Amino acid sequence: MNILGVSCFYHDSSAALLQDGKIVAAAQEERWTRKKHDISFPENAIKYCLGQAGLAIDEIDAVGFYEKPLLKFERLLSSHIETFPKSYKVFVQALPSWITEKLRIPSILRKKLRYSGKVFFVDHHTAHAASAFHVSPFEEAAIFTADGVGEWTTTTLGVGKGSEVTLLKELHFPHSLGLLYSTVTAYLGFKVNNDEYKVMGLAPYGKPAYYDAFRKIIDVKEDGSYRLDMDYFTFHYGTRMLSRKFEEKFGPSRRKEGPVEERHKDIAASLQKVVEEAVFAAVNHLHEITKTKNLCLAGGVALNSVANGKLTKMTPFRKVYIPPAPSDPGAAVGAATVVYHMLLGKPRNFIMDRADLGPGFGHEQVKQFLDGKNVVYKELPEKELLKTVARLLWENNVVGWFQGRMEFGERALGSRSILANPCNPEMKDILNLKVKHREQFRPFAPVVTAEDAKDYFDVDTEVPFMSFVYPVREPKRKMLPAVTHVDGSGRLQTIRREANPRYYDVIREFEKLSKVPILVNTSFNIRGEPIVMTPEHAYRCFTGTGIDYLAMDNFLIKREDNKKDLWDSESLARD
Repeated sequence: MNILGVSCFYHDSSAALLQDGKIVAAAQEERWTRKKHDISFPENAIKYCLGQAGLAIDEIDAVGFYEKPLLKFERLLSSHIETFPKSYKVFVQALPSWITEKLRIPSILRKKLRYSGKVFFVDHHTAHAASAFHVSPFEEAAIFTADGVGEWTTTTLGVGKGSEVTLLKELHFPHSLGLLYSTVTAYLGFKVNNDEYKVMGLAPYGKPAYYDAFRKIIDVKEDGSYRLDMDYFTFHYGTRMLSRKFEEKFGPSRRKEGPVEERHKDIAASLQKVVEEAVFAAVNHLHEITKTKNLCLAGGVALNSVANGKLTKMTPFRKVYIPPAPSDPGAAVGAATVVYHMLLGKPRNFIMDRADLGPGFGHEQVKQFLDGKNVVYKELPEKELLKTVARLLWENNVVGWFQGRMEFGERALGSRSILANPCNPEMKDILNLKVKHREQFRPFAPVVTAEDAKDYFDVDTEVPFMSFVYPVREPKRKMLPAVTHVDGSGRLQTIRREANPRYYDVIREFEKLSKVPILVNTSFNIRGEPIVMTPEHAYRCFTGTGIDYLAMDNFLIKREDNKKDLWDSESLARD
């Protein structure tokens, strides 16, 4: 039984393939098109999923789509009629894409893929909920979802039992934690639906001095339900997120690339505090309803790793599962599992405890690429490769790490990563100077062996998908300056050897030199670009930045040996 899940046309497009109940392939379209957060129909991702499983399109039994377009269009019409004539311009701009794409999913599947089978449209938040619960280790769990907006819904409380997912309570547009966070993201001069994590990273630098002002904008009840004062917003009818009243209360918006003032830091801190309170209130109410100790989270708000790290301290839940792609890319997984488990009645038989579901490139493929570009490299036996990379990291070199199948989701988790020395107090500046070219206030993440995590972090669970921020234990903070944020925290990844042996072993080799079983792990890309997928992407990023070495499969490539630019304009245009 082969079920294809598809997510597209609003946020990051993706596809996932469920084969006899198991996710065998999943990827975002942006990794092929190189357009970050690409929303287009995921034709490349779908073809990859089919190829990975060795399937033709006529072997797909059903397609699950991650939302109900007609219901979403109803919300669009209703919102624009209610706010007319202010909404006229936005409505006219939006209408063509609805007519040509968003309402024509079956015909697009027929045209682009020659698929003429069954298509099931899954409620957006049901897809989110299923994307977490159906692949979790829990037989029963409470489920919390929150994002900008699906069709009408923005936040849900639900429960999963066996193969069933039931949404018990929900809040509707325009009242949305996700849209509140995005509004402040825009106000602070960052890009909406892209830079919300920058606001989260900025928050620890400030104080919640504007908390009372935010509580007048969002009215949070004891049960976690909430309402926004819509006088402060225009996202429900305009191209701008916030109204003049918002700027009258908080001051003028920050210009893009303008200086970050103390006021901006305090606004970020205040927003983070009020959103956390709303999440914790809702999740506590959810526990009262469900009486379970297990919790699953999904939706864009589940990317708020700072709030996630406090869940077991601020609520009665003891075990929390968040999938590697909790936002819209992961909804493709949820759409497929809803069809398989809930519509077709098949039992669950799969736990998503790994994220390496994307394309991989074998030894000969990598060698063929390197030889074809006349790259100077050393081919090393595995043990020698690991020892050499560990030594280079200890000597403060920055190493691009390209191994195995690409990760699915927003995080680099040891397949397409950049690795560095966490013990060097200058490493943040080195990485920003050489590679990332990003804001100085943003933290870099640590990866730690699962067996040692509690020695270095105040952590109460394993976090393989880098979805939680936890305090670095105070005695260890001076030892780990490159991965300790200003508030003494780190967004960590824990790794077990069985999940990724080569990644785990290079950390152990580094430990022999440093006495620390931790590395800096940041995504293998530069600012504004998707994470690299192919050897070509990796090598281009490597040669276009200050990364010192590239470890690709068993091949070690030194920047100093490959200074010549191998990319002509014709090849760039082709790629």
